Amino acid sequence: MTLDWRPDPLGPGWESAELPVSVHDPSLVATLVRHGAQTAGPAMLHLHGFNDYFFQTHLADAAREAGLAFYALDLRRCGRSWRPGQLPHTVADLAEYRVDLALAARWLRALDHDRLVLHAHSTGGLTAALWAASPAGREAVDALVLNSPWFDLNARWFQRVVSTWVLDTLGPLDPDRVIADGPSAYSYHLHRAHGGRWDYDLTMKPADGFPVRAGWLRAVRRGQARLARGLGIDAPVLVATAAESGPNRLDNPLLDAQDTVLDVRQIWARSRQLGPDVTELRVPGAIHDLTLSADRPRAVYLDGMLAWVRRTLADRAA
Repeated sequence: MTLDWRPDPLGPGWESAELPVSVHDPSLVATLVRHGAQTAGPAMLHLHGFNDYFFQTHLADAAREAGLAFYALDLRRCGRSWRPGQLPHTVADLAEYRVDLALAARWLRALDHDRLVLHAHSTGGLTAALWAASPAGREAVDALVLNSPWFDLNARWFQRVVSTWVLDTLGPLDPDRVIADGPSAYSYHLHRAHGGRWDYDLTMKPADGFPVRAGWLRAVRRGQARLARGLGIDAPVLVATAAESGPNRLDNPLLDAQDTVLDVRQIWARSRQLGPDVTELRVPGAIHDLTLSADRPRAVYLDGMLAWVRRTLADRAA
């Protein structure tokens, strides 16, 4: 079998192919994205976060310049993979995404990519870490890069405990209940139309974000609890974050120089639970998605991340 690659809205040379992820529901697909046919050898697979999809073509350019074939995956019900009638970004268990990731990894092997670097952001970072700790993930992933992974709620201890208890009660009974909805200064500020530096499809990454639903957040909290118990990932892991966090408000003068979505201190603390080989990269002046930071911190991230990838793949090949 072959993939049905079709022109992608990203522009000339970009193409995407659907990966069926359910034998029972043909509308349920993941979408693999690339820039034309890629040369054999090691590949990087990018995984997006919540309220997100792949559009960071500069990440692909940097990866290819470093000698990596580049692909991105829009998960089921996300970005290119969303279909009418589906609730965007909704799953009952993050383990559902294992099928999407395993299919993508299998296709990359079939396309003659002998090593896999998984690059994942925010909720995608948590999802990727959980998959890398699974039997299929251990076999597939040679290096794991986590870009501001969502390892804990950005809240006080009491709020985390109470909210988790509420979600465990409400999630199974009313999983589609909206429990958070409204604008995010971070999301709003990114787009060029609102003073940001990036242009992307606001239907796939809306400025106000998609509603957070009880079942989905319960799945995230259960994934975070699994991480807290320790994952024991075999592959080397790079955990990259901004150097500091700040308030997610438009009047924050450092909105474009801090992680205003997550508490980076929580990420640093939880990184110890990933496995025995974890390296940290802290980028001054970066924002939540390090690849969307201002020019200088973005370059620091890309250079540092790709240097780590090259060293790691070389060490594993030795």
